Amino acid sequence: MSKSSGQGLSNSGLPKFLIGSEGGESRELDDKDMRNISGPYGEDEEDDQAERQIVVGICSMMKKSNSKPMTEIMERLCKFEYITVVIFSEEVILSEPVEKWPLCDCLISFHSKGFPLDKAVGYAKLRNPLLINDLNMQYFIQDRREVYRILQEEGIDLPRYAVLNRDPDRPEECNLVESEDHVEVNGEVFHKPFVEKPVSAEDHNVYIYYPTSAGGGSQRLFRKIGSRSSVYSPESTVRKTGSYIYEEFMPTDGTDVKVYTVGPDYAHAEARKSPALDGKVERDSEGKEIRYPVMLTAMEKLVARKVCLAFKQTVCGFDLLRANGHSFVCDVNGFSFVKNSMKYYDDCAKVLGNMVMRELAPQFHIPWSIPMEAEDIPIVPTTSGTMMELRCVIAVIRHGDRTPKQKMKMEVRNALFFELFEKYGGYKSGKLKLKKPKQLQEVLDIARQLLAELVLHNDCEIEEKKSKLEQLKTVLEMESSLNDNQYGHFSGINRKVQLTYLPNGQPKASSEEEDSLKDGPSLLLVLKWGGELTPAGRVQAEELGRAFRCMYPGGQGDYAGFPGCGLLRLHSTYRHDLKIYASDEGRVQMTAAAFAKGLLALEGELTPILVQMVKSANMNGLLDSDSDSLTDCQQRVKARLHEIMQKNKDFSEEDYNKLAPTGSPSLVNSMRVIANPVKTCDQVHTLIKSLTCQICKRLEDPKSADLQLYHSETLELMLQRWSKLERDFRMKNCRYDISKIPDIYDCVKYDTQHNSSLSLEDTLELFRLSRALADIIIPQEYGITKAEKLDIASAYCLPLVKKIQLDLQRTHEDEAVNKLHPLWFRYSRGVMSPGRHVRTRLYFTSESHVHSLLSIFRYGGLLDEQKDEQWKQAMDYLSAVTELNYMTQIVIMLYEDNNKDPSSEERFHVELHFSPGVKGCKDEDNAPMGFGFRPASSENHEKQTNQGSLEDLSQDEPDRAVLTEPINIQRKSPLIRNRKAGSMEALSESNTTSRGLAYRILPSSSRQSPEIKPSGLELLSMPPVKRFSVSYARHPTNGFEGCSLVPSIYPLETLHNSLSLKQVDEFLTACCKNGSQSQFKRLKSLSAMFESHSQPSIDVDSQETPMSTPVQLNQPAAKPIWYTGDPPSTVSSAGPSSPSVAESSSNFEFNNE
Repeated sequence: MSKSSGQGLSNSGLPKFLIGSEGGESRELDDKDMRNISGPYGEDEEDDQAERQIVVGICSMMKKSNSKPMTEIMERLCKFEYITVVIFSEEVILSEPVEKWPLCDCLISFHSKGFPLDKAVGYAKLRNPLLINDLNMQYFIQDRREVYRILQEEGIDLPRYAVLNRDPDRPEECNLVESEDHVEVNGEVFHKPFVEKPVSAEDHNVYIYYPTSAGGGSQRLFRKIGSRSSVYSPESTVRKTGSYIYEEFMPTDGTDVKVYTVGPDYAHAEARKSPALDGKVERDSEGKEIRYPVMLTAMEKLVARKVCLAFKQTVCGFDLLRANGHSFVCDVNGFSFVKNSMKYYDDCAKVLGNMVMRELAPQFHIPWSIPMEAEDIPIVPTTSGTMMELRCVIAVIRHGDRTPKQKMKMEVRNALFFELFEKYGGYKSGKLKLKKPKQLQEVLDIARQLLAELVLHNDCEIEEKKSKLEQLKTVLEMESSLNDNQYGHFSGINRKVQLTYLPNGQPKASSEEEDSLKDGPSLLLVLKWGGELTPAGRVQAEELGRAFRCMYPGGQGDYAGFPGCGLLRLHSTYRHDLKIYASDEGRVQMTAAAFAKGLLALEGELTPILVQMVKSANMNGLLDSDSDSLTDCQQRVKARLHEIMQKNKDFSEEDYNKLAPTGSPSLVNSMRVIANPVKTCDQVHTLIKSLTCQICKRLEDPKSADLQLYHSETLELMLQRWSKLERDFRMKNCRYDISKIPDIYDCVKYDTQHNSSLSLEDTLELFRLSRALADIIIPQEYGITKAEKLDIASAYCLPLVKKIQLDLQRTHEDEAVNKLHPLWFRYSRGVMSPGRHVRTRLYFTSESHVHSLLSIFRYGGLLDEQKDEQWKQAMDYLSAVTELNYMTQIVIMLYEDNNKDPSSEERFHVELHFSPGVKGCKDEDNAPMGFGFRPASSENHEKQTNQGSLEDLSQDEPDRAVLTEPINIQRKSPLIRNRKAGSMEALSESNTTSRGLAYRILPSSSRQSPEIKPSGLELLSMPPVKRFSVSYARHPTNGFEGCSLVPSIYPLETLHNSLSLKQVDEFLTACCKNGSQSQFKRLKSLSAMFESHSQPSIDVDSQETPMSTPVQLNQPAAKPIWYTGDPPSTVSSAGPSSPSVAESSSNFEFNNE
């Protein structure tokens, strides 16, 4: 844990715990002891000035005082130099009069079973300490009737309820009429299901009664016993003794939300499986109840403030029910700590410590400055030296490292496939994606049936190729039997079947179709499997998430020494409006979840984070695309690539002009490496054959029988994928299928990175040649000329471009989103900008969208290279980038200059940044270098010897860290605590013992850098103006699984940092307009495709059509889009899970998420 602002560690550096007990080794602390510690109670006050301490007393039952959360938080609280913690012993609390209780300046006291609350109230009256939680209000918290009354008075939503008081003195409150399916309580009718709660909050026997139509009976909840929290009972009649609250049952989809406040400005929220669901407590491998991280909506955050202040409980837990689009408070628990969250322990101690120091330090004349939370307003220096406020961060990120993707295409014409296509609505959009186990089973059944008919009738008219059907059958059967640790099971997460309607059969441009083409409609069946996110990919995403925090300003004051906490501070104080979107591919979604885990310092498994934090964005093709349904332009491009790459001669000048008309250095260099494409393909094929032979020999070796490769792959599976590539790459006519080159490169890159321990011969040569081929094929498949690149790019990512435009526009319009309510500004102590928020939108997708979006920025006419030197340098840098690897990032950052007129173009400032992602093998020597992250302005250009090299910045960086020898570590904690800033640890995600790697970082000067991040990343501290933050992704190789290294990630490079919002908006408007025209033409041709078919024509309003409708902008009529005076949006930060579509229009429309 980092030091707190304005106060440091104690001189000894150790926690200062004192136990106020009479027995045991420590004696009772008498008044003299307390005077020596706290100062204000004695006559020797001035003499003890240097030793004066603020004493925080913990007065609760010993079970609570000694609990893990209390211990963790108190240990952190003791890190405040002037704070000492005294724990009142249970014996003293129960047996001694309050006059003999230890003295304290601040009291943390709360009721639990057996606690003498009356005595604690008496002590507070006697000593008058600062109370963290009000004691008198704790009487009310013990009575559910009072809790509901206070909630109602505060205007907090709660379920409809009625109180049944069986009090002889108040018979009018005891009117109960019970019927078979409802009860009437004092005239209020509650239909089953309803909830019956004892009025005493200490009684946890809550019953839920079910209607007879659902089988009747009741679910009986109780305090957790082992793995049970409720049981079902056939009893349907309500209890006849005791007083109860009856309330409406709220359907919550089986989830309860637990909220924990620490003062009105901080709340931590977790979701858990509802005890009413089946009564079984879900526990993890360590026996702890599984809870999920939750983001509260703006209204829920306001509720948390209201609860904290209404009950006067600084530390307070309460329960939320999310039902029917609203949130209802159903219980207030009073003093509650989060269990097993290191981030919460840190935050709670800091909030409490600052609260104590703020209230008491002036009174005791302690030299402590009130931290003004310098990071609260996210202000950064611009390149010209002025200060601007960060308002929006938009990032489009490719997924992390994955297992090799494998694909098989076949044209099918059998009626069984057409029936399946029709069954699942394929004719609505002309394509169909099958991922569910039931759907994949149907495909497998068809393949088995057709193969059986082929065996019985060799001359039957089954037009599907036997070999392809056998492969389809083999893959689907293999996938259904594999376990989760291999390529994945039959769940469809990492495999799918796509069917695309071809009205005239397979086009001639297909690289897989070698036989004579047939007339009439057919279906293109594409089977895909593999492509699962690897452990290395998870580490990459999580580490990048951690590093991403450092782009957000802050981390001064209370968070000094802990880079990235500017973001965490924004997030925890409700001023970070975050949405994370991901396409529907499993690897993309898990990448997004791992990134979110690192970004927000979350803990636990990825699946709960995925469920709670990541929104699926597969509507309108926002992040998904069907790369097998090619546009006419793509078909022409692939045919031209195929033609050029089949020439058995060295590339001529004409070929260079045809294949590289943009003159890209990376493309030209690759063509020089290849020289003769056919001879290079011959070499690649020979090397693949050599590789398969080597694997076969390993399989025959008894020593290799149980050899496990990376990610639990076997030699048999490795042989299967290489054998398939060997067969498919060289076709029957001895020509090469260049569409297989990306797959070959994919496989050899994977094995070079993860299976190098096999020491297979010539793999590096295969890597070199296949990479050179791939560096041509992959980028050029997205267009050869600039016009083609733009046409194809608009087909892929037009909806995403539109969404980015809306994100930028809405940032300054939706001021009501995710900020503190105006009525509550007076409670936001220590928060200088309660009405301001930073909007973050993260889009995780695949390679196609990243290539396409980059093409739009490069070739769409954003800036003129001839007139803008920075843009020319950026374009030169992008042209030198050979590959958009895993974790490639395109980042847009929007800043606001509050000193400019709201209607001025200079009010909003946009920056564009880029990283090519993960470093590949042998990349260090020839990797292109950009100009750094937020480089200096032009007036400083001449002062830099070589602005284009990150390495040359060391002269200006006294805090630059250098790597020394690796050391072994055993720690598993995702965040390093109580460690000097110059240390660094690498982490292993494996639950079992595995090797780890760490690098010791030694500062190159005597001063240690406060910017070194304890998460396995090398963070560079930059001078002001020259660089705003840190080169946030330059970290050593870290993380191990077996023998596999996790490659590091290239830092962000600034492409341009002086764009106006108006300039960017006009550019995006033009892109959307041009793209819409192209899309509309494609839509018309697609609709015409089905006119002669008996099925209904394409539904242009269908949400399943990713790229079928024109996009139109919704510009404000009279004011410029950068003007901030428009009415704010009231959509909360936790709205719909994906962009909405207007049903009444064929235009794309997105909400402001």
